[in-house]
Amino acid sequence: MLPSFFYMRSAWALLVAAWMLATVSTAGALFMGEVMGMTPCNLCWFQRIAMFPLVLILGMAAYRNDREGALYALPLAGLGTLTSLYHTLLIAGWVPKAWVPCGAGASCANQALTMFYGVQIPWLSLAAFVSIAALLCIYLKKTSP
Repeated sequence: MLPSFFYMRSAWALLVAAWMLATVSTAGALFMGEVMGMTPCNLCWFQRIAMFPLVLILGMAAYRNDREGALYALPLAGLGTLTSLYHTLLIAGWVPKAWVPCGAGASCANQALTMFYGVQIPWLSLAAFVSIAALLCIYLKKTSP
């Protein structure tokens, strides 16, 4: 049996991995918006609203190895997952275009930008949010009292 120090250290690594994933995702969103000049649609903005605070919350939680920080971050990851899932289904054509929440500006249904050989941005966002939520759930299970 491993000492509790090693057990807690492996749980902490999950929290750090979630923070790193949120940081990379935020940096990617800022790069696409500010450097590449891509105007985000409404659904992209909602995903950013869920992702950007995760960098701060998870960073502070990882620094202190704070279980409560993970509890605070999990609802944001869940909301981001639902928003990016809806956006992904909209782009795939499984959601009627009449349900598109976008008005003026960039279209939510017609995403032109792809990364990594054809992977669309909402798919990457969905993968990031699901991964963060999964890491947080595993962390919370490992650190449960």
